[in-house]
Amino acid sequence: MPNQLNKQEKVDVAIEIAIKLGLLFLIIYISYLIAKPFIGLIVWSVIIAVALHPVITMLEKRFKSRKKIIISLTVAIVAALLIPTFMLSETMVTTGQQLAEVLKEGSITIPPPTENVKEWPLIGSKAYELWLNASQNLAQTLEPFKTEIKSAAGSVFSAVGSGLGTIFFFVAASIISAFFLLGADNAVIFYKRIMRRLLGDKGDEWANLSALTIRSVVTGVLGVAVIQAFFAFIGLALMGVPFSIVWALIIMFLTIIQLPALIIIGPIIAWVFAQGSGTPEIIFTIYMLIVGASDGVLKPILMGRGVDIPMLVILIGAIGGMMLMGMVGLFIGAVIFALAYKLFELWIEEVSEEA
Repeated sequence: MPNQLNKQEKVDVAIEIAIKLGLLFLIIYISYLIAKPFIGLIVWSVIIAVALHPVITMLEKRFKSRKKIIISLTVAIVAALLIPTFMLSETMVTTGQQLAEVLKEGSITIPPPTENVKEWPLIGSKAYELWLNASQNLAQTLEPFKTEIKSAAGSVFSAVGSGLGTIFFFVAASIISAFFLLGADNAVIFYKRIMRRLLGDKGDEWANLSALTIRSVVTGVLGVAVIQAFFAFIGLALMGVPFSIVWALIIMFLTIIQLPALIIIGPIIAWVFAQGSGTPEIIFTIYMLIVGASDGVLKPILMGRGVDIPMLVILIGAIGGMMLMGMVGLFIGAVIFALAYKLFELWIEEVSEEA
C-alpha cells in the first residue's frame, strides 16, 4: 500500500511539474511574440549605445554635462540621417516628375556616343551600337527591354522604400540608445547581473568582453568605410569626376552596410572610359579597383583591435553572423563567437590543469 501511494505521489508531482513548465513556456512564448516586433530595434539601440559610450565618457571629462552631450550627439546623428534623406527624396521626386513629363512628351534625347566607346574592353562595339541606336530612336531601342525595364524600375523603387525604412529605423534606434546612455550605469549593472546569473564568476569578464567586441566591430566597420571613401575621393577628384565628394560618401555608406563599393565604382569607371581610353584612364581603373577591394585587407587589420581575442575569431564571427542574420549579425555573430571561443579556451585550460 505505501508503495502504491509513493507511486501516486510521484505521478501527481510529475503532472504538477509538467503543468507548471507548460504554463511557464506559454508565458515565455507569448511574451516573445509580444516583444518580437521590437527586438531588432532594441538590439540596435544597445549596439549604438555600447559603441557611443566611450565617446560620451571622453566628452564628459571635458564638458562635464553628460545629459547635454548625449542629447546633442543624438540630435546630430538624427540630423545627419534625416537631412540628406529629405534632400535626396525631394530631388528624386522632382527628377521623377520631370522625367515622366519628358517621356510623356517624347522629347527626351540622348547624345551620340564618341568613338572612344568602341575601345572599351569586351563590350565596346556592342555598347557603341546600342548607344547609337538609342540616340537616334530611344523608344524603338528600348522596346525589346520593356519587361526588364519595368522589373528594374520596380526593384529600384522597392530598394528606395527599403532604404528609407532603414533610415527611419536607425533614427528610432538612435533615440532609444540615448535613453540607454542616460541610464548607462544601471544598464551595465543589470547586464552584469544577467551574465553572472548565466555564467557565474566569469559573468563580469564576459560582460566586458561582449562590450569590447561590439566596439571592435564598430571600429572596424567605420574605419574601413572612412579609409575606403577617403582614397576613393582622392582618385575621383584627381580624375575630375563630377560630384566626387558625393560619390565618396555613397561608397562610405555602402561599405558601412556591407555592400561592395564596386556597385558605384564600376559605373564610374565606365563613364571615365567613355571620355577617353588612354593611360590616365587605365591607371584610374586599376587604382579604383584596388580601393574597391581594399576592405578585404582592411577588415582583418582593424577588427579585433582592443580585444583579447584572435582577430580571425572576431572576423569569422562578424562575417558569418552577417550571412546568417543580416547587418545586425555583424555584431551579434562576433559577440557570440568570441564568447564561444572563450568557453573553448576555458575548457582547454581545465583539461590542462587536470593533466
